[in-house]
Amino acid sequence: MIRKAKMSDAKKIKKLLETYAKKGLLLDRSLFSIYESLRDFFIFEKNGKVIGCCAMHFCWENLAEIRSLAVSEKFKGKGIGKELIQACFKEAKELGIKEVFTLTFVSEFFKELGFEKISKDKLPHKIWKDCLNCPEFPNCTEIAMQKKIK
Repeated sequence: MIRKAKMSDAKKIKKLLETYAKKGLLLDRSLFSIYESLRDFFIFEKNGKVIGCCAMHFCWENLAEIRSLAVSEKFKGKGIGKELIQACFKEAKELGIKEVFTLTFVSEFFKELGFEKISKDKLPHKIWKDCLNCPEFPNCTEIAMQKKIK
């Protein structure tokens, strides 16, 4: 079941994200930043356990970022990540967002969902807001991808 995150989910989200951050597949997030952006998160819950998460963060009038997508290792390959992304698409459409983007190390997954590679130069709001404070800046190897919401 997909639902919006609750305060009690923050530490569980952090644990899921750390699993992939340690492997270099996504950037780590502090617990503070998770609490600060908790409203951005969708949770996939099964039998009362958080097994997946994904956030959609609003960047500008018509633009949102899909970030912090993680699914428990035990449940990978079962379509949970795609369902979480679809929940983000649905909310984006309801809110009038025209495009979503992501910065990812796993571009093939997002390509399957209709994302196309773009230049990071097309994301100046993201660069100035988040990237300047990232330890990977300016040598970021993430791939920028974008999708129009219909």
